[in-house]
Amino acid sequence: MRSWHFIMHTQDPLTPEQSDAMDHLECFADGFLGLEEGPGFSKFECYFQADSLMNAMREALVRLEQVPGVLISSIELSPRSFEHNGMTTNSVVPPPSLRALLPAQGMRPQPS
Repeated sequence: MRSWHFIMHTQDPLTPEQSDAMDHLECFADGFLGLEEGPGFSKFECYFQADSLMNAMREALVRLEQVPGVLISSIELSPRSFEHNGMTTNSVVPPPSLRALLPAQGMRPQPS
């Protein structure tokens, strides 16, 4: 089982009714799917244990289906998930904390 962290961006900000509905659903009480809202946006910080990224995203989407009208427009994978799950290659932009340590020509350390 791997640990996955990703962000699901909603198409539109949640309505007060949708936020209220989430407050009353037990599937959001475990902290694996956290709502973050700001002026003009809503997004979900997701932390799931799953064999694959696809299964982790599926689990998050199944929970979100319980809130009518919430649509996900994009999913952002944290650079830490790439690193943590051994997926870092030369085609993956390293997290900011590692960029400062890398040579200017863009060479990246290979996962061990």
